[in-house]
Amino acid sequence: METPYDWATVIVFAGLIVLFLQRSQGAARDHLWQYLVAAVGCAVTNWLGNQGFELSDMTYHIGAVGLGIATLAFIWIVLQPFGNSQG
Repeated sequence: METPYDWATVIVFAGLIVLFLQRSQGAARDHLWQYLVAAVGCAVTNWLGNQGFELSDMTYHIGAVGLGIATLAFIWIVLQPFGNSQG
């Protein structure tokens, strides 16, 4: 836990875990692959950001921020953490 990317992705991943555990109690609403996509997005975002610090390359930071935003958008649109509950 050395970089802002470590902290940000762990926070998003923890929220993803809570959402998964909460949704696993009722009727099936989501598919497991949707959580896998979001988790891989967090992991790759973290890797890109850490590479940006290690190599001092702004391209990695831009990629990490872009992928992080895309991952959050995926969670917001597909998993709908604050949407109407169906179960």
